[in-house]
Amino acid sequence: MDMRLFQAAETGNINLLHHLLAQSSSILHTIALASNENPLHIASTAGHVEFVKEMIRLKPGFAKEVNQDGFSPIHLASAIGHLEIVKELLKVDRELCRLEERNQWTALHYAASRGRVDIIREMLLACPESIEDVNVHEETALHLAVKNSQFKAIHFMINWITGMRKDEILNMKDELGNSILHLATWRKHRQVIEWVLGNTAANARDGLVNAVNQSGLTALDILLIFPSEAGDREIEDILRHAGGRRANDTAHPAVPVTVADNRTALTLLDLVKYFKFRRGRDSPSDARTALLVIAVLVATATFQAGLNPPGGVWQDTDLTGAPKKPAHLAGRSIMGSYSSIAYLMIMVPNCIGFSVSLFVISILISNFPFQWEFQVCICALYFSYNTGITFMAPESLNSFLAVFSSALPCAMPLLIRLFEAAQTGNIRILHELLAENPFILHTIELSSQGFNPLDIASTAGHVKFVKEIIRLRPDFAKQVNQDGFSPIHIAAAIGNMELFDICQNFIDKCSALKNYQQ
Repeated sequence: MDMRLFQAAETGNINLLHHLLAQSSSILHTIALASNENPLHIASTAGHVEFVKEMIRLKPGFAKEVNQDGFSPIHLASAIGHLEIVKELLKVDRELCRLEERNQWTALHYAASRGRVDIIREMLLACPESIEDVNVHEETALHLAVKNSQFKAIHFMINWITGMRKDEILNMKDELGNSILHLATWRKHRQVIEWVLGNTAANARDGLVNAVNQSGLTALDILLIFPSEAGDREIEDILRHAGGRRANDTAHPAVPVTVADNRTALTLLDLVKYFKFRRGRDSPSDARTALLVIAVLVATATFQAGLNPPGGVWQDTDLTGAPKKPAHLAGRSIMGSYSSIAYLMIMVPNCIGFSVSLFVISILISNFPFQWEFQVCICALYFSYNTGITFMAPESLNSFLAVFSSALPCAMPLLIRLFEAAQTGNIRILHELLAENPFILHTIELSSQGFNPLDIASTAGHVKFVKEIIRLRPDFAKQVNQDGFSPIHIAAAIGNMELFDICQNFIDKCSALKNYQQ
C-alpha cells in the first residue's frame, strides 16, 4: 500500500492524488485490501473540502464505508463540525445521515450530542425521517441533545418537530422509558421543559406531562423524589400548570402490572443512582475531599494490616526450632513462618492497595501548599512500610517483597504522563501525543462524554495550554460539555480573568468574521 495516498488525504493535496493515480490507476480500488480506512475518512476528519469533493467524484462508494471503529466519513465530519463536507457527502446519498455505527449512532446523533445546529439543519433538510432514528439505547437525537445540555440544538429541533407536525417524537422514550421531559426534569433544564410544553398541542400536553417511565414515575415524580437546591419550585409550577401530576394520582392502564407492583423496588434503584456522583450536580471540590478521605482511610488500613499481619509477630528469637515450632527471629511474621504462600497472598494485595492509595493522595494534593514537605512525608511513609514488610517476611520472600514493593512506585510515572497533559498544562506532552496521532484532537469529538482538553485546562487555570489548544482547535472555545458549560463559563466561574479574556477575545473575533462574511 502506498502511504503517500494517506498523506495526500491528510494534507488535502489533490495534485499528489492525481500523481499517484497516474502511476497506478487502480490504487483507489486496491486500498480496501490493505486498510480498513480510506482516504475519504482521513480527509473528512481533517476538513479538506476540495479533496473530499475530488475523492467523491473518483470513488463515491467510499462515502458508505466504515473504518475499523465503525465510523463512516459523515460520522466523522458531523462529530467534528465540518458542515461543507457533510453537504458534499449528502449529495452522494441523502440516506447517509441514517447510516449507523456500532452502537447504532447516526451522524445526526453525533451532531445533536455536540450541538452542531447547522449540520442538524442540513441533515433534516436532506432526510427528515432521520429525526426518528434511535441508537442501541433507543435514544433519539433529541434525547442525546438533552443529555449533553446542547440548548441551541434542542431549541432548533423542537421548533422543527412542531413545524413539521411530528409532535409524537417529543414523547418518544428511551430503553428506560424516559421521554425528553423526564430527562430535562432530571437535569433541571427549566428552559427545555418550557420549550417542550409550550410547543405541544393542548390536547396532547396531558399525555406528555403525565407519561410514566419504566420505574412508574412521571416528570413531577422525578422532580420531587430527587430534589436539588435551585429552580425546583419554578419547575414544579411549570409542570403543575401544564396539568402534571404524580403517578399515584393518575391511572395508567398502559403500565404493566409487574412494573406497578414493583414500583417501590424500582424507586429504590433510582435512589441508589441518585447517590452516585454526577457531574453538574455535585461539586468537584467536595468530590476531591471525599476521594482524599477515602484514600487516607485505605492507606491507614493497609499500613496497619501490613505492619501488623494476621497472627502477629514473634516476640523472641529461636534459631534451633522447637518441636512443631519453626525457627524464627524476633519481629518476623508468625503466619509467614508457617506458610510463605499464605503470607504472600495477604501482603501482595496489601502492598498494591497501599501504593495506589499514596499515589492518589499525591495527585489530590498536587496543588496544595507545602508540596515538597508533603512529598517527603509520603516517600518516608512508603520507605518505612517497605522496610517493615520486608523485614517481617520469611527469609525466602525477603528479596521478592523488596523488589515488588519498590517497583510499584516506579510504575506510577507512566500514569502521571497521561495526567500531566490535562491537569498540569504540559504543552510538551500535548505535542508528543500529536506527533503520535495527528488527529487526536479531532477524534476526541467521537467521545460521548462531551468534554475536551480545553475544558480541563480552563478548570485547572493553565493559560499557555489554553492558548495552544485554541490555536490547534479554535472551535473548542465554543463547545459546551454535557453539563452545558463552555470554557468561558468555566473561566468565569473560577475567577480567572486572563482565561476569560482569551476566550472572550476569540469569540469576538469569530463574531466579527462571521458578520464580515455575511
